[in-house]
Amino acid sequence: MASIQCPASSGSDGGSPVIDEKKRKRMLSNRESARRSRMRKQKQVEDLANEVTRLQGANAQLVLNIKAKEEAWTEIESVNNILRAQTRELTDRLCFLNSMLEIAAEVSGISVDIPEIPNTLLEPWQIPHQIPIMASADMHMFQN
Repeated sequence: MASIQCPASSGSDGGSPVIDEKKRKRMLSNRESARRSRMRKQKQVEDLANEVTRLQGANAQLVLNIKAKEEAWTEIESVNNILRAQTRELTDRLCFLNSMLEIAAEVSGISVDIPEIPNTLLEPWQIPHQIPIMASADMHMFQN
């Protein structure tokens, strides 16, 4: 039996010109595809770097806003504490004055209507009825 031998092509040394042209076109196409792929990756990396920069800026702005809110909250909390202390002090004064009125009423025998003092510290949602306060020009002289 006789075997059929096929000529081996060793690249460009004797291969047919049609195959060499196809190979050359395929290589060029592959190079162009690789170049486009590298460009896409480079653009993706640049886009991600820009996104990181943008997010870092936004994060820094949020940190500043949080600090400002914390400072404002601290200031409001301290003012609120002062107002609570003043409310306690005024409630104590009012209780004292009411007890003085009760003593005066007992001693003099005159009937005095003394309103009950609501405990606004324990039940702040139960606001007593509004009493109109008359303001005067020299009212600021009595503030602490």
